[in-house]
Amino acid sequence: MADLAPSGPHNWAGNIRFSPSRFERPATLDEARAAVADAPRVRVLGSGHSFNTIAASDGVMLSLTGIEPEVQINALTGTVRASGWITYAALSAAVARSGFALHNLASLPHISVAGSIATGTHGSGLGNGNLATAVAAIEFIGPDGELRTVARGDADFPGSVVHLGDLGVVHAVTLELVPGFEVRQYVYDDLGFEAVLEHFDELVESAYSTSLFTPWGPDPVFQYWVKQRTADQSHPFPKANWYGAPLADGPRHPVPGVDPAACTAQQGQTGPWHERLPHFRAEFTPSSGDELQSEYLVDRADAAGAIAAAGSISALLGPVTQICELRTMAADELWLSPAYGRETVGLHFTWVSDYDAVLPVMRALEEVLEPYSPRPHWGKLFAMRNSEIGSRYPRMGDFAKLRERVDPEGKFANDFSSALFGSPAR
Repeated sequence: MADLAPSGPHNWAGNIRFSPSRFERPATLDEARAAVADAPRVRVLGSGHSFNTIAASDGVMLSLTGIEPEVQINALTGTVRASGWITYAALSAAVARSGFALHNLASLPHISVAGSIATGTHGSGLGNGNLATAVAAIEFIGPDGELRTVARGDADFPGSVVHLGDLGVVHAVTLELVPGFEVRQYVYDDLGFEAVLEHFDELVESAYSTSLFTPWGPDPVFQYWVKQRTADQSHPFPKANWYGAPLADGPRHPVPGVDPAACTAQQGQTGPWHERLPHFRAEFTPSSGDELQSEYLVDRADAAGAIAAAGSISALLGPVTQICELRTMAADELWLSPAYGRETVGLHFTWVSDYDAVLPVMRALEEVLEPYSPRPHWGKLFAMRNSEIGSRYPRMGDFAKLRERVDPEGKFANDFSSALFGSPAR
């Protein structure tokens, strides 16, 4: 893998400008197949929630949103087959109507299923794998326009799910379902930094899904969000306080001072899984998009050390951080998953929309996190060199071989992926 300077294509932000040779929005699957077969280079545009050039292309930019999405629920197998470009909001509503549920959801339900899976996007919860771990089968349009399915149990499956868009155009996925369930959500205010370090395990083990939010700054405190399955009474809620943090007296937005109207219902109001697991309601636009994002994922065993490391530069982080969220996820065996082989804690940063101000702070953050081998989220900003990233994903070499075999002429490659895996021979 060739190294890029820290400001190389994999990291460029500020105002990303895509410059494809043309844009295609087919109306049918056959039209999409023909567009892929005819294109010398092609990349798929998802929901536009990436903060780097992972989706950029100098060839054809393809959107499948002109095709009517499909949702097919199989109650006998407990699975759903859905179009890859469908949003989690639309999919989860259909799944909930059938009496089933997805095991977890990200903070935003507005993102596309295929794009989220391709980059290892996640929700939270120690027992919950990231969104890609629900995949039972994934269906690609290959470089010749032919359809190809990779299913759980196939040799290529662990390398094909989190694929960064390099193995083809995903036109459908089959996801495993669980029985529908209800959730209550509570928020606690002003949890102290030392309490988070000392009691991190107890905090993240207390419920089905938990999050900790802080804007950092000279004297950081946290909001503590708890999403409890109503059937789980192992940690009865609400408690008056958690390690000195009082129960919020009203709804909260993760960013202090922002109107919480767009947030999912809190204060113990019982509701279906898909209306509580995300932080934001499907019917609202959660933000203006005037932001940058980064996320670094570390071994759960290193969580306290990594949080303390970030805290050591808290005064530096504060001026450029809108909010930072700490979330957890179960280990998995998907080659390019940020949780590959280890229980994981993510430190997610929503920065101010000023790349020149953010970049030196991002570099400082990566430096203090370095002892904990952080893995960057594929769809967000990072400054580390590609050789560093490669050392943290043990199966990157295997993925590069799979990529070469599936797409030998590099039709689905772009500058981002070529910098990571090498440029395929043409």
